[in-house]
Amino acid sequence: MPLQLDTGKEGLEMFFKDWQVEALRYLWTVQPEGANSREVWTNVNHRIQGSISRASIINYLNAMVDEDLLIYTEETGKGGHHRVYTMKYGEAEFKQRIAGQIISKLQEYPEETRMVLQT
Repeated sequence: MPLQLDTGKEGLEMFFKDWQVEALRYLWTVQPEGANSREVWTNVNHRIQGSISRASIINYLNAMVDEDLLIYTEETGKGGHHRVYTMKYGEAEFKQRIAGQIISKLQEYPEETRMVLQT
């Protein structure tokens, strides 16, 4: 899931949709226990206007695992196996990681980046 920067927004909303930010915030509040997709889905849909499908939540959480920003453990329960997602980084470290990704991409334009940073 490549990050896209929307300079018209602020905070994590520059990179993520409002419901995705709510999912991240919820996971930070339930550390270190984590939450399964149903718990994240329920929390997100209580906090935003509209309704997000559970499949969208699952796909987002799994994409964040693929980006090495979330981790999960598998547990068994009613209905079989399910993933319990936890944040790999605290909020400050998470933001630093995103900033690092942006800066590493700016290195594709070293001269221009250096000129802008010096002003």
